[in-house]
Amino acid sequence: MTLMIFFGVIIIAVILALIRAVKGPTAPDRVVGVDIMVTITVALMVLLGIFFKRRIYLDVSLIYAVLSFVGVIAVARYLDKGL
Repeated sequence: MTLMIFFGVIIIAVILALIRAVKGPTAPDRVVGVDIMVTITVALMVLLGIFFKRRIYLDVSLIYAVLSFVGVIAVARYLDKGL
């Protein structure tokens, strides 16, 4: 039961982040919306790892978070200075 509540909250958060990513008035707003969705996905993978008692989900979520961080930094530099 508790897991279903968590999934419901996560779905609502993804919908709100998707709206931010689509309707953001500027490119940085869209990047923030996508970054929020990645963060929510990482939280979902951690939640699944706890639920299924599998450590691989935690490892994958950590790598995904690091790659996402590097990607957001690259996009931010591109938006700030260009190529």
